[in-house]
Amino acid sequence: MAHYKFIDLFAGCGGLSLGLSLAGLEGLFAIEKDPMAFETFSANFLGKRKLPAKKFAWPFWLEQKAWGIDDLLAEHHTELTHLKGKIEILAGGPPCQGFSFAGRRQESDPRNLLFKRYVEVVEAIRPSALILENVPGMKVAHATKTDDGIRLQASESYYDKLKRDLEAIGYDVHCELMDASRFGVPQKRSRLIVLGLNNDISAKLDGGVHRVFQLLEEKRLEQLSKFRLPEIVTASDAISDLNTDHLLRQPCVDPYSPPGFEEAVYLGPNTTYQKLMNKHCRKDAMDSMRLARHRQEVRERFTRILEECKPGVLMDKESRERFGLKKHRIYLMSKDLPAPTITTLPDDVLHYAKPRILTVRESARIQSFPDWFRFSGKFTTGGPMRSQECPRYTQVGNAVPPFLARAIGLAVTAALEEASKVIKPNFCASSQTTQEEVVAAT
Repeated sequence: MAHYKFIDLFAGCGGLSLGLSLAGLEGLFAIEKDPMAFETFSANFLGKRKLPAKKFAWPFWLEQKAWGIDDLLAEHHTELTHLKGKIEILAGGPPCQGFSFAGRRQESDPRNLLFKRYVEVVEAIRPSALILENVPGMKVAHATKTDDGIRLQASESYYDKLKRDLEAIGYDVHCELMDASRFGVPQKRSRLIVLGLNNDISAKLDGGVHRVFQLLEEKRLEQLSKFRLPEIVTASDAISDLNTDHLLRQPCVDPYSPPGFEEAVYLGPNTTYQKLMNKHCRKDAMDSMRLARHRQEVRERFTRILEECKPGVLMDKESRERFGLKKHRIYLMSKDLPAPTITTLPDDVLHYAKPRILTVRESARIQSFPDWFRFSGKFTTGGPMRSQECPRYTQVGNAVPPFLARAIGLAVTAALEEASKVIKPNFCASSQTTQEEVVAAT
């Protein structure tokens, strides 16, 4: 198989990059604006540490730092155009807060305009294939308010706009909703997967870009078989080895954590999924296991929730009011089901057996990050900085599950391989030959 190169825009901490690398693709560079998220990316893809995933090649002309896509286009547009014909895949998941159902879905959110910048990069590089991951709300048209308070439904969703713009520059684009739990990820996480192919490549495939989604289903089944994973990986399958028994704790010495926190002593994996995640990781090398320091009243409330509330479903209004909770989204995990969607807020999900929230490492396990993957930066950020910084919980919650990304990478490369073996007949030459044969026959 050919060595396919990719670029990751809006890379975050590197979930999509990791999945594509595990699928055998070679990363050139990644663009991520937040310094904390880029520090995590750098620690796993650019450092000297020997890891199971390939390091990024990184071009000499691009400084290894946190970049915004606007700055990339402004300062390196010429270099991007020189990559034409050299990059097979452009990946990326632009920030979703502007059209997420969990957010405020503001039409005017400036982050929504990042899709325009994405299209500009596509036009400059002209990759063979495109991969985008986003929330389902990207496919739903926004409602806007006029000055007199009347709500008007937009005629187009952001996916519609993106598809139209990409088709205008020569790409065949299609999207489908995918649940990460079907790919061996122990989490019910529905995401919009957008795939695109250059029209020349799409024309060589039966069904065009739809063929990639057919291949994705094949790669999903192959992935489960390869790693001996069941159709459903449960929360306990994923994190039951990360126990927090009172007698098995030790001080947290993470350089980004203030003194006084504890973490679990890790004793080793038990299930197939745990062994898969823990492979290539020394017992003392796993980071981000710091336990939250809940106040006594919070622990007591969580204990009552464990005893009285139904696991595996969103806590209803009546239960929230009974426990004095103002949050609208609180899930008590079920040990026998995949976890609910891991978000950027650590108190959205409660552990299925302990009166506490999840650790960063538990959240990462549920997202299918291997244990050797290290996270950098603060653990949490509060107050007005919440919208300005990207601490570890946010990095994990924003990430594309690597196991989902791996299957997508395999499907896209299989489609490119398939297209490379197809030789399209020259229609004009064929028509002329037929005409000459007719003349000769007469």
